[in-house]
Amino acid sequence: MRESPALKIIELLKFKGANISYHDPYIKNAKKIEYADLSKENLAKADAVLIITDHSNVDYEKVGKYAKLVIDTRNVMASVKNPKAHILRA
Repeated sequence: MRESPALKIIELLKFKGANISYHDPYIKNAKKIEYADLSKENLAKADAVLIITDHSNVDYEKVGKYAKLVIDTRNVMASVKNPKAHILRA
């Protein structure tokens, strides 16, 4: 995790004033970053969901259904059928 690109992105977003929480099925206790489960409530209240790592055990259908905006850097949302979220592939 020490050299994860996600950490650099989080630092940059925080520097710009963003409120950050994260979801990772393997790391649930990161220092100074709030963990968020992938509930429909958490997805719906987020301004954006940024996918940096493509874990096979994440429910991307749920992300596509409840998030407003998904920035997908791993192209995992390509297989989601009829997403309600606006999806940007980065």
